[in-house]
Parts: sequence; C-alpha cells; structure tokens
Amino acid sequence: MGGASASFFYLLLSLLWVQDAAATGLGSTRSDFPQEFVFGAGTSAYQYEGAVVEDGRSPSSWDTFTHAGKMPDKSTGDVAADGYHKYMEDVKRMYETGLEAYRFSISWSRLIPNGRGAVNPKGLQYYNNLIDELVNHGIQVHITLHHLDLPQILEDEYGGWLSPRIIEDFTAYADVCFGEFGDRVASWTTVNEPNIGILASYDVGTFPPGRCSDPFGATKCTAGDSTVEPYIAAHNTLMAHASAVSLYRKKYQAMQKGVVGISIYSFWSYPLTNSTVDLAATRRCKDFFFGWILDPLVFGDYPEVMKKIVGSRLPPFTEVQSELIKGSLDFIGINHYYSLYVNDRPLEIGVRDYSADMSVIFRGSRTDPPSGQVKRTPCHQCVLQRSY
Repeated sequence: MGGASASFFYLLLSLLWVQDAAATGLGSTRSDFPQEFVFGAGTSAYQYEGAVVEDGRSPSSWDTFTHAGKMPDKSTGDVAADGYHKYMEDVKRMYETGLEAYRFSISWSRLIPNGRGAVNPKGLQYYNNLIDELVNHGIQVHITLHHLDLPQILEDEYGGWLSPRIIEDFTAYADVCFGEFGDRVASWTTVNEPNIGILASYDVGTFPPGRCSDPFGATKCTAGDSTVEPYIAAHNTLMAHASAVSLYRKKYQAMQKGVVGISIYSFWSYPLTNSTVDLAATRRCKDFFFGWILDPLVFGDYPEVMKKIVGSRLPPFTEVQSELIKGSLDFIGINHYYSLYVNDRPLEIGVRDYSADMSVIFRGSRTDPPSGQVKRTPCHQCVLQRSY
C-alpha cells in the first residue's frame, strides 16, 4: 500500500453529528473521539441529484431501469433529493450540523454523456461548484466514481460491466475526474459495494441492468445468466478498479496527496453452531462475500474455495493482471449493515448461481427460521434473505 495510507484511516459514518451530542442523549461529544476520526455523510448521484434530463446529462442504467417500472413502488430518480439545484443549501446544512466530511458519487452520464470522449461543461461546472462549496465550508471531499449508475449508452454498446471494454472507458472517465477535481479531494472510492451490486444486477435482477436466469432471479428477467455473469462482471470491475488506481498512482497521487480504494458491502457472519460444517460454512461465506473482492486486491487472486467450487465459471487472472491488481488500494471502505448466523447447506449438484455456490443458510438470530430470498429495501440496498 502507498505511504499515504499508513497514516490515513477514517470511518465515514452516514449519520448526522450534533456538536453537543450529550444534549441528544448520546452521552458523548466530539472530544471523545480522536481528531483523525472523521464524521460525515454520504450520498449517491442517482439518489441525490435528480435533474436527469438537464444540462446535457444522458440516461444512466438506473434511468432505464426505473422508467421501465421495475421499482416495487414505481419510483424514479428524476427529482430525487434535487441536489443538482439545492447543493448549496445542503452544504450549508452539513456545515451547521458539524459534518467534517461528505462522500458523494459522480454521475458518469452527467460528466461524460457519451460514456467516453467529450466532457460535458455543465456537468463539470456542477461538480466543481459542489466541491468548492464543500472546501469553503471546511468539509473534506470524498468522491465515489461509480455507484451503480453506468451510462446507458455503454450498456447498449457492449454490455457494460460484462465486457472487458469497460476497463478502458472507466479508466478514461477516472482520468477526467482525477485531473479536474483531484486537487481538492481527500479520497477516491472507485466502486461502491461491488460485492452486492453485482449480485443484484446480474444474479437476481433487482438492480440495473436487471439480468438473471431461471430459477435464480428474484424477478422474471428477459436476459442474463445467473450462473456466470456475476463472476464476469466482478472480474471486469476489479480490473477497471486496478487500472484506475494504477493511473492515479502514476499520474496524480504524488502531487494531489489523495488516497484511492474501494468500498464493500458488509454483513458479519457467525456460525450457528460449533459444528465442523457450520464453522466451515462461516469461513466460506466470508471468502465468497469479502474475499471475492478483497483477496484479488490484497493477494492477486480469488480465494481457493471459490476457485474450487465455481471452477471454470470463475475467470482466471493472468500473471500480468494479478500483478496489476495486487495491492491496488490505499484503504478499504466498509459499509456495515448487520450480522447474521450461518449454517451449512450441502452443495447442490447441477446448475448453480453465486449464492448456491456459497451454499450457506442465513438466520437473523439463533432461533429464526432459515431466511428466504434476496429482496430490495427502500434505500436500494440488497439484503440477503435467501437460503440456497
């Protein structure tokens, strides 16, 4: 890891920090935490900005997905929190609340409407204005490059994350972001929660592009292959991440002094019993859920248990790819939601998807029945509630 990360560690909390926390009954104040512990909040572009057809922005995969009526409540992000128009008011409220950092994602469709090539000056102006407003209020800037909202034009052209062509386009997009905004950015997250977003997008079909195959989908998909596409999309995501990190380190990091990493979705797993099979299932769950993304970034390859179970459906890394991806992070962002009990489920023979490959059963408590299926919560996060 880079030297910058040795002294850089922060936990970005999605909460509102009140300066006099004792008055709210929390029983602690800012002074109870070390200065390097940063309190902040975060948003994603599609859930925050709105203005989906304004100032040159092109449709993203989320626009296509929601406009097709695929949200349970038929909602869209056309207006969302209207952050495109209200960011100055929002930053003022952040400052008054006492937030020390703000992590937001950039809409690739707003900044580079064609997915590659010309930069949209209106999009560039918006993000520069937002960043300057944060800096002027003393709020650290943390940026996520990709939060599930791929330009639809790239999805249509070559299948988005299912094609290795995404690596070059993502790196070029990252280059624009690093070059235009990096002088004011403390940290960069390349991709937010790939370990759950990919499953929702390519296994169960509840996130765009809504691909899955029977009998694994949580909905009826018109296209997809749940048995292989999650692994392909993750592989290309990891290579795109590594390419962007390599670019940042070679071209920008020495001058800009920022750090770059990735954020993962986290639930912790505990064995339901102390049986040998449940202990092994818990380790396997962690390897599939965390190791799938983090092992390549730390060690240069997927966990051995994944390679054994998934077999030829898991794309291999070449020696060159392994060297590029190994160590390609300065920090690991952890978005932690809850903990679950895990017990073993015998590995099924025949066609399997990612979750069947993991072959575990989840429970919210020791006395709960086995959980049901992956479903979407109102905040667009996936919750694993399916036993396989």
